[in-house]
Amino acid sequence: MRFIAMVKADERSEAGEMPTEEELAAMGAFNEELVKAGVMLAGEGLHPSSRGARIVHSADKTRVIDGPFAETKELIAGFWLLQAKSYEEALEWLKRAPRPAQGEFVIELRPVFEAEDFGAAFTPELQEQEARIRAQAEKNA
Repeated sequence: MRFIAMVKADERSEAGEMPTEEELAAMGAFNEELVKAGVMLAGEGLHPSSRGARIVHSADKTRVIDGPFAETKELIAGFWLLQAKSYEEALEWLKRAPRPAQGEFVIELRPVFEAEDFGAAFTPELQEQEARIRAQAEKNA
């Protein structure tokens, strides 16, 4: 099972404040543990929302809204893509994440859809297409 663990933004991350050497070392050690255990598939920190945009599609138009965005609690500062045997295993790993020196470090954990979750709508033709897309994306990485 795959999971996305989204690190919620806070005032520090939205201000573009970089982690300290100690925070980077602690996170690096945790990430190394995740990789060695075969749990971490990917993980990255994100620039503040002031450097991003929201693309809003509706039936008749597409709008681009430039950041920054006001609601910090709705923003993401980073993520991990994890692979675990169960939700509980992924949760246990994330409970071990380094604690911040100040403030809170909030992580939202959610399962990633897998092929079997889509049922009959995910036809063999669509499954083949998905396999081709994944193969090409891996080559692009």
